Amino acid sequence: MTVIEIPGSKSITARALFLAAAAEGTTTLLRPLASDDTEGFAEGLTRLGYEVRREPGAWHVVGRPQGPAAPEADVYCRDGATTARFLPALVSAGRGTYRFDASPQMRRRPLAPLTRALRELGVDLTHPAAEGHHPLTVVADGIKGGELTLDAGESSQYLTALLLLAPLTGTGLTITVTDLVSAPYVEITLAMMRAFGAAPTREGDVFTVPPTGYRATTYAIEPDASTASYFFAAAALTGTTVTVPGLTSAALQGDLGFVEVLRAMGAEVAVTADATTVTGPDRLRGLTVNMRDISDTMPTLAALAPHADGPVRIEDVANTRVKECDRLEACAQNLRRLGIEVATGPDWIEIRPGTPRAAEIATHGDHRIVMSFAVTGLRTPGIAFDDPGCVRKTFPGFHEAFGAAFA
Repeated sequence: MTVIEIPGSKSITARALFLAAAAEGTTTLLRPLASDDTEGFAEGLTRLGYEVRREPGAWHVVGRPQGPAAPEADVYCRDGATTARFLPALVSAGRGTYRFDASPQMRRRPLAPLTRALRELGVDLTHPAAEGHHPLTVVADGIKGGELTLDAGESSQYLTALLLLAPLTGTGLTITVTDLVSAPYVEITLAMMRAFGAAPTREGDVFTVPPTGYRATTYAIEPDASTASYFFAAAALTGTTVTVPGLTSAALQGDLGFVEVLRAMGAEVAVTADATTVTGPDRLRGLTVNMRDISDTMPTLAALAPHADGPVRIEDVANTRVKECDRLEACAQNLRRLGIEVATGPDWIEIRPGTPRAAEIATHGDHRIVMSFAVTGLRTPGIAFDDPGCVRKTFPGFHEAFGAAFA
């Protein structure tokens, strides 16, 4: 059995940084993820005038419920979608002028549902280049609150940004959601808000958040379930056993549901109060699976799929087309490079069994494409990547850890 120590969750670290910055007092985050995305978020907070002290294994943030200390700032969000979407919401509750920009990759990704909602709440927000995309400028003067209708069918991050903002408004916020993708991420948000003293409620498609503000706390970051998916998939492929401690039956992250997909393919899975363990079968079974709620693990399954005994069809993943790249098309392109037969539609991909051949994987600068096809490489010598270093976004030490686990 191989025991893998997975770095902290990117999604939880980003939410925790927002909550810590907004809370009254000093928050300590235990085992936060140290990667390009989360360091970019912390750097953004520093530029806004928040006090952030980082040391190995713990980050300390002095909160400012009244908003950023800096009356004016320029923030570069790098490639980070959470940074690019959450920080404009955070500053909206303060007072000042804040200019945001991001990498070319992040500039291509949409923001419109979020920025439209902020404008409806009275925020003075402009897009100097392209409407609905970075760069953007926020001239903040606090937010009263109110009611919104939101389409979060493209990204749950729009809803999360508004929910995180809601306790900082004058009167609270009620949000009616017309469509929602990756719903488990919203449940993470609600649970974490409660841990910092807020009182959000949900009744069906309606979210109601009173203006409670937040209280500082000490908050432990659980291992990243999306990152763990590559190691679990590798166990399923190689017939070995992998255990990830700290990723437990009480985990907040919906992407732990990926192990249930592996179970349906024949793997043995145990999720306990201490850890999650996956043992691979003699032969993986093909299946049809809806991955709408765990779409970040779609590339993991796509890269594993050629080794199943029948077709693997992944459905309801249209939102993967507007991630760091068009992940659905990137998976199809790379599987074809490997000699695998693939069909795609607007929101689905079907992969037929085959024996992958050596090829260079086109990563499109997307960390998840690299880590997913590293799994394929365990059974296909000669797989290479045109940008292996883009894993720094979420797991700078991925190649070393993966190589050590499956050498």
